[in-house]
Amino acid sequence: MRKSGEREELKGGLGGELEGTLVLTNLRLIFVSTNESQDNVKLMRLVFSDVKDLGSIPKTGGNLFIPLSSITSVKGHFGRLERPSLEVKWQDVEQGRVFVERLSGRGRRRNLNDWASVIERLKAGSQKFIQLPKVPLADTLDGKIMLILADMQRKGVFEIEQEVKDQFKTRLDPDDVQGACKRLAQSGLLEEIADPSGDAYYRKRSPLGDEAL
Repeated sequence: MRKSGEREELKGGLGGELEGTLVLTNLRLIFVSTNESQDNVKLMRLVFSDVKDLGSIPKTGGNLFIPLSSITSVKGHFGRLERPSLEVKWQDVEQGRVFVERLSGRGRRRNLNDWASVIERLKAGSQKFIQLPKVPLADTLDGKIMLILADMQRKGVFEIEQEVKDQFKTRLDPDDVQGACKRLAQSGLLEEIADPSGDAYYRKRSPLGDEAL
């Protein structure tokens, strides 16, 4: 199970504020700092496609790897005058760290502060998951779309088409992309999100189901 918190700020303990991406798995909380080299930053976009890719994140700089079993305290904060944040303390780190969500809203049901209760349930072994269908092979259009949407962000058909073209160096028919997205949504692998404009957006479904962050 993986989830990204888009762009986060990390406050405290590392000489000021850092910007990066926060990733939650069923075993660890990982902060990937964008202060890494440009090549590494590009590589981080692929982290979400397969949990094995997490091993490619360098254990240097501002990157943090926090085993959930080591967390001693986790609190979510969100108020009218403050952005959603997650305060985490764990063994061997006295002051802990505060992660602040840079981008909120955008159709989200929940924000970064809601990670606190999920982390507590993961630690307790009580978090429920849904069984998702098998992901199509990466050499198919459906599989390529799943890789593009592996960052868990919602994207429109034209954005998906362009990213597939850029990453896989292939020519596509927009109707084929639309059909593949609808097919993946019907299978339960993607969520189809209606937009007031009439356009459809798609996002990869999380194993958290309706509790997805």
